[in-house]
Amino acid sequence: MKSDVALDLLLKVKSLKKYFPLSRGPFRKPLQVKAVDDVSFEIPQKSIFAVVGESGSGKTTLARTVLRLIEPTAGQIFYKDEDLTKLDPKQLRKFRRKMQIISQDPYNSLHPRKLVKDIVGEGLKIHFHMSSNEILDKVKETLERVGLREEHMFRYPHEFSGGQRQRIATARAIVLKPEFLVLDEPTSALDVSVQAIILKMLKDLKSSLGLTYLFITHDLAVVDYMADYVAVMYLGQIVEMGTKEEIFNHTSHPYTYLLMNSIPNPDPHLRKEKMIPKGEIPSSVNPPSGCRFHTRCPYAKKICEEKDPPFTQISETHFVKCHFPLS
Repeated sequence: MKSDVALDLLLKVKSLKKYFPLSRGPFRKPLQVKAVDDVSFEIPQKSIFAVVGESGSGKTTLARTVLRLIEPTAGQIFYKDEDLTKLDPKQLRKFRRKMQIISQDPYNSLHPRKLVKDIVGEGLKIHFHMSSNEILDKVKETLERVGLREEHMFRYPHEFSGGQRQRIATARAIVLKPEFLVLDEPTSALDVSVQAIILKMLKDLKSSLGLTYLFITHDLAVVDYMADYVAVMYLGQIVEMGTKEEIFNHTSHPYTYLLMNSIPNPDPHLRKEKMIPKGEIPSSVNPPSGCRFHTRCPYAKKICEEKDPPFTQISETHFVKCHFPLS
């Protein structure tokens, strides 16, 4: 979180930008996709920081840029006191063990021609000087921690269900004893019943191993279950940020409010009028002037079209980027 409250921070991101150039030929003006555009936030140690928004809002690009899996265009990424953007590949390697990612698709994130023991143990070969027997023992221990058995080490990914594959991907991430995990929609490709099991496992691992999560999702029900802090992202920018309680109970940005009201109610007898953002999310190649949400906002006024709203602090931990916050 970005606030005046003294927190023991693990990650601090300042004015991060990631633009992708578009090739349009030699005689046309080059364009850029502004996937992440001036994003700042802080993540306290041993917390779960969720980033939520529609598809195309820049969530996954933000996560991959924070890990420097793709290079930032501008900005700074501090892991504790070290600025990761200033490290060369050799210097960055020692941080790779501390920062891991669990991807969205368990079917494509595992090498199809490698045994599970090799998939999970590969990082141990790279980062630690361990014998083959030591690696096997560590892989076995880690698989058991995520709910798999020793016999699973000698199978291929295609022999497992989606939920089991995500357990293998989780084992691969935690076997190196990281401090920070990026969870990029880790359950969106799974059945609902399996999602609940995997989310509980991730929450238990966070507590038992003292992990810090950057949790990327579009599912607000998952955010409610998992998160300590929430950032709402729209068209490459964070438009509201705060504790989970502030975001859910004291919603301030119209976009956040509309997202909250679009959640289906599980009670069939309780009907309410759904309020969802109108239209499609604009192109990040040519985002709207002023407030980027004004083209879809039911409360937009003239100033919203002309002037970009500042990121305003409305409480110690609650921030909103809006000319007319709702609370």
